[in-house]
Amino acid sequence: MRSIFVSQQAGTVRSVYSEETTKRLGEKFGLETDRVYTKEQILADPASFSDVTYVFSTWGMPSFTEDQIRAAFGRNLMAVFYAAGSVQGFARPFLNCGVRVFSAWAANGVPVAEVTVAEIILANKGMPMAARLCSRNPESRGESIRYVRGTRGNYGARVGIIGVGMIGSMVCEMLKNYRLEVVAYDPFCPPEKAAALGVKLVSLPELFATSDVISNHLANNAQTRGMLDYALFSSMKPFAVFINTGRGAQVVEADLVRALREETGRCAILDVTDPEPAPAGSPWYELPNVILTPHLAGSQNDEWHRMSEYMADEADAFDAGLPTRYSVSLKMLETMA
Repeated sequence: MRSIFVSQQAGTVRSVYSEETTKRLGEKFGLETDRVYTKEQILADPASFSDVTYVFSTWGMPSFTEDQIRAAFGRNLMAVFYAAGSVQGFARPFLNCGVRVFSAWAANGVPVAEVTVAEIILANKGMPMAARLCSRNPESRGESIRYVRGTRGNYGARVGIIGVGMIGSMVCEMLKNYRLEVVAYDPFCPPEKAAALGVKLVSLPELFATSDVISNHLANNAQTRGMLDYALFSSMKPFAVFINTGRGAQVVEADLVRALREETGRCAILDVTDPEPAPAGSPWYELPNVILTPHLAGSQNDEWHRMSEYMADEADAFDAGLPTRYSVSLKMLETMA
């Protein structure tokens, strides 16, 4: 059996796949541990890859057309194991060619959910804005205290979760540890799932108008682009906080800017923007009630190893004909991030 690494970012592969996991894959699946192939290298000599059974990758996985996949890998390629989150950029042609695709979305989702929950808890205490105010000078401490007194705290506050897919569901599960009222918007969520998560399904307008903290976890697709607009942002409560650790494309940024300027007690914590990073001159750098972070919610540093370990476990199960946990289907691509 022959397996290869494929990515446009060789250094990223080395960071995500620990030495231990790389050695494990080499011994079990004939992985060429000393090379990372780019798309250009594969297409330059497609015949030399016709015996590849498994592809292992992570961020930097290139997209191939169906014709390119068939020319390079023929019928021997059985699966792509992607040690990262979203597979929207490359999965469909592989699936159309009968190649299974596996994603470590659950592994990458763990730190995103952890960061989101931490931000929700701190937001209910007014911490992001209070810290910014309090850090200016001694005289601003009083202003910071007045801001905090306008917030709810975490006892009985209402948290709105937009999208209860994999990450949104993790967030809801983690929030069970707190005395909060959690509501959610997700037209694809069955009532039984909502009940199991301990959330109440509501309309998107109700979620924005009544929640103290709102967190976006919408799938990133054409249907959700620009979905969060002024009608929603302008209905936010005076001290409400909007958190985005998902994707920036769902937000009409000019509308959020307008709503934040109209009510300066509102706050936005943005780990993602569109484009990313925000260009020079963006209002995000000027608004005092915006907190920007550098897309830190996802896996980083040692957390990356969790993703490759998930994919190594999936490869073991798939190769042995056992049930797998993180296979991606064409149907799933309709709603996945």
